[in-house]
Amino acid sequence: MNYKIALIPGDGIGPEIVAEAKKVLDQVCRVYGHSFSYEEVLLGGASIDVHGVPLTDEAVEAAKASDAVLMGSIGGDAKTSPWYQLEPSKRPEAGLLAIRKALNLFANLRPAYLYDELKGACPLKEEVIGDGFDMIIVRELTGGLYFGERKTVVENGVTTTVDTLTYNENEIRRIAVKAFDIAMKRNKKVTSVDKANVLDSSRLWRKVVEEVAKDYPEVALEHMLVDNCAMQLVHDPGQFDVILTENMFGDILSDEASMVTGSIGMLSSASLNETKFGLYEPSHGSAPDIAGKGIANPLATILSAAMMLRYSLDLDKEADAVEAAVQKVLTEGYRTVDIMADGMKQVGTKEMGDLIAERI
Repeated sequence: MNYKIALIPGDGIGPEIVAEAKKVLDQVCRVYGHSFSYEEVLLGGASIDVHGVPLTDEAVEAAKASDAVLMGSIGGDAKTSPWYQLEPSKRPEAGLLAIRKALNLFANLRPAYLYDELKGACPLKEEVIGDGFDMIIVRELTGGLYFGERKTVVENGVTTTVDTLTYNENEIRRIAVKAFDIAMKRNKKVTSVDKANVLDSSRLWRKVVEEVAKDYPEVALEHMLVDNCAMQLVHDPGQFDVILTENMFGDILSDEASMVTGSIGMLSSASLNETKFGLYEPSHGSAPDIAGKGIANPLATILSAAMMLRYSLDLDKEADAVEAAVQKVLTEGYRTVDIMADGMKQVGTKEMGDLIAERI
């Protein structure tokens, strides 16, 4: 099969880590008989430098014409980069928000997985970690408090602000379907997280999720209040498989889950629309302080490419092979500087990419 991939190297370490992910994808093509054609697309600071804006219409069209988008990292040093002298709508991150909206990417997937070899980086006690954990947070990305109407008014000399949390049943249903579809590829358990003891939006959320669950009799559904979920993530993370939640709760819980792993340089993410199309990127930032030094950890981007194979291209076997290669390299003791430990072998960005590709 031939697939069209839009590559967005982005800013900072982005070009370096995307190059290694492409190296691994090219090896997947050789081993499994596929072909990928790539189109490089500018976004963020890289686009500002060339076009004066963080996202062009041409970039959006190139992304739409592809089967999936693989991205590095966006943004620079807010204190020193001239990009941040521009008005907020012209800054690098504005391009990221704009492309998510243009591509209708309503579902954000953030895995949090504890590699046995990296247990030492996990801030939790050994007895809490147990046999480790492997969860994915499915966050609704285009509704809720972040996208509702807002206003700030002064009434009788008192400044008052209003933020509106709005969801309709269709928005809830489509994200719930995504979560249950993902659970079917995993351990068949969904934990739906809400605040149904207080919020009307959460009561509707719970009702719609229960309706969707009827179409997935093999998947176990449980409801959990968001404050309890925040506690359970540090008390017993191994209980979770798929966590389904709304925009703001997902924003907070996915960051908490990433820190529980102790190694954000390992964490991939995906944003999907109603078709198989998705944008895949590492969870970490652009790390401008180490850009060009050849020491950045490419594993989160390589694992994002594995998510792309699985969720957009339905190449589960190939995705498994990439993830197994990452596991093998860690087991053999190779580490980039951010996850380095005593007795391990330190390698740079390119060497890590080579090591993964050789093991597919």
